[in-house]
Amino acid sequence: MKNFFLPFLSSLFLVLGCSSDNEVTDQIPGPEPEESQLYFPPLGTSEWETLSPSDLSWSIDAEQGLHDFLNEKGTDGFIILKDGKIVVEWYFDDFTANDNHSWNSAGKTLTAMTVGIAQAEGFLSIEDSSQEYLGEGWSMLTPEQEANIKIRHHLTMTTGLDYTVDDPFCYDKECLLYKNEPGTFWYYHNAAYTILDQVITNATQVDFKQYSYQKIRDRIGMQGNWVKLGYNNLFFSNTRSMARFGLLCLNEGTWDGEEILTDKTYFTEMTNTSQDLNPSYGYLWWLNGKNSYKAPSFETSISGELIPEAPDELIAGLGAFDQKLYLIPSERLVIVRLGDDAGESQLGPSSFDNQLWEKLNAYID
Repeated sequence: MKNFFLPFLSSLFLVLGCSSDNEVTDQIPGPEPEESQLYFPPLGTSEWETLSPSDLSWSIDAEQGLHDFLNEKGTDGFIILKDGKIVVEWYFDDFTANDNHSWNSAGKTLTAMTVGIAQAEGFLSIEDSSQEYLGEGWSMLTPEQEANIKIRHHLTMTTGLDYTVDDPFCYDKECLLYKNEPGTFWYYHNAAYTILDQVITNATQVDFKQYSYQKIRDRIGMQGNWVKLGYNNLFFSNTRSMARFGLLCLNEGTWDGEEILTDKTYFTEMTNTSQDLNPSYGYLWWLNGKNSYKAPSFETSISGELIPEAPDELIAGLGAFDQKLYLIPSERLVIVRLGDDAGESQLGPSSFDNQLWEKLNAYID
């Protein structure tokens, strides 16, 4: 199985459409960046300034090895931004800059920021019970048990809902059963996360998709759409759009001077350890550099860093079958990889992360 969602992709690429702001031929070489500045590509245009790897003293000898590795692992689109400017933009086989691909669970990062915006605008607090927005009886729990689950627990994978049900993606009432007290156990439970869509819809009185488009996508020049496939609500976009979102997050929610996420405290909480059960998890973001982590589908902790070869400061959106969004704040790097499963069919972190960072270290260092 190359990709969990491959049966849908070829038709969805056509349905979702293309965007002219992705043409590789429209890259514009720019001057070396000032030390304190980030470049933001303009809205409504294909312009995006570039930097040369040689000007950054990156290892040209290692470049072909990185390219070959990505090609061998079924990559479709790959981008590296430095200071907001494109250093590397590669597409493989028949995939182009205009084609859309699912982010899979890397799209959880979009949801996390959308929750933060809704909180900043006064529509909700993550300390609120989700029952306040879903209504009593959204699960099979007692009203008292439901009331104890906060929006924060959905963001941190600590709702206590039973993840051993037949379909852990199912968010129908009959699939939502009690297992643990909220905040006492961490498990990567997709149903508990997906319910946040309805929380945002009911809190803002705007459909979650439209609210996300209005507050993030359209304001930073992304394209793409949320698409419901079964119980999954997945974001599809071209590779540059994921890079745009990564650049927004690299700058802590501000795009070219415009504050998309005004609550910087929320951003800090979102991208740091959110609970003591899995130190490598924030609000739907993965964190490197911690002393242990829990992986999707596992109940026990694993000692060591999430991605030993990556910088300790790395924060990441990690999607099923190796969709990757990496941020390295001190180096002002954004790295995007979209493509097929690289070999392990994992829902998030995989050995591919470490293998890729071995190649990246040889190239960037």
